Amino acid sequence: MELNRRTVLAGAAAVGLTAATAGGAAHATGDGKPVKSLFGKLADGTKVYSWALENGGTRLKVLSYGGIVQSLEIPDRRGRYANVSLGFGTLEDYVAKSPYFGALIGRYGNRIGKGRFTLDGRTYQLSVNDGENSLHGGAQGFDKRVWDVEPFTRGSDVGLRLYRTGVDGEMGYPGTLRTKVTYTLTRHGDWRIDYAATTDKATVVNLTSHVYWNLAGESSGTIHDHELTIAASRYTPVDSGLIPTGELARVPGTPFDFRRAKTVGEDIRVAHPQLLYGQGLDHNWALDKGLTARPEHIATLRDPSSGRTLRIATTEPGLQFYSGNFLDGTLVGSGGTVYRQGDGLCLETQHFPDSPNQPSFPSTVLRPGQTYRTTTVHSFSA
Repeated sequence: MELNRRTVLAGAAAVGLTAATAGGAAHATGDGKPVKSLFGKLADGTKVYSWALENGGTRLKVLSYGGIVQSLEIPDRRGRYANVSLGFGTLEDYVAKSPYFGALIGRYGNRIGKGRFTLDGRTYQLSVNDGENSLHGGAQGFDKRVWDVEPFTRGSDVGLRLYRTGVDGEMGYPGTLRTKVTYTLTRHGDWRIDYAATTDKATVVNLTSHVYWNLAGESSGTIHDHELTIAASRYTPVDSGLIPTGELARVPGTPFDFRRAKTVGEDIRVAHPQLLYGQGLDHNWALDKGLTARPEHIATLRDPSSGRTLRIATTEPGLQFYSGNFLDGTLVGSGGTVYRQGDGLCLETQHFPDSPNQPSFPSTVLRPGQTYRTTTVHSFSA
């Protein structure tokens, strides 16, 4: 039985960058509108809210802290629901322990080598939080900030608009960056993310979402039996610090060839130097389609046991596939089970890692008067 299957060809919508209200609207009731509830408080007393949305057979819970997807529930082939996103049950765990579970990532998703880049003749030193490198925006990236949230309904769609302004110099990045991220659940059950940002000074931007997927259910164990395809014939090899070398290497004959469906675990233990660096797969695929104006299909993930299938379409030129290598059995998830290596995977649509230091990579520079826009759509079926 097919559930919520459709082809996604929707274009990136034009969006404004000023919140109509701060912190969202009043509580909604069971009429299809997002429902707001208190999730917890930070140490300084700041309230963090949870927003629950449901549409087209998909159920989504989002936190104002980090724009985090706390849960995403979809049915299997028999109509049985499960949360397919790894996460925690408490705000305290997200603050103290989270390896970016479900979070909005910025200002720069992925790594920047040595936490430095030069733009227009000036060198900027960023927050370093991954060895000698800067990862996911630094020690206090977008994932650790409280966002203003505004719920909306538009025709048969429901969603949330998340707003945040980052000051010039935050985590070392130049420019005051005004960011708007829109989460939409469509009537087909698709989860669409539209990113938009403007700056008052030349800067670099690379926003993404860091959901850890397990289509069998977040507490079900390994994702090594999931089947994955990626529409990419090249990837970007990395050095021992997981910084791209600048090469675009071909995938044929390597563990990085997912042009045809194969299980995640099929080649993950192959003796390949790139797999040693990341203790598995933690690399960027250069998508064959490149940078596009409209979202195009680039990856399919399927769990044979449940029949659940995720299809991803994006405007972005790259996909970071991370196979959950650093989950080490020390984290207890929202379902009450311990997360071990390979219990979830990430498929992060984005520009390439370290692009500010790699002239041959697609540019991530944003200048005053320009608007950064990118769209990713997640479609579910069983």
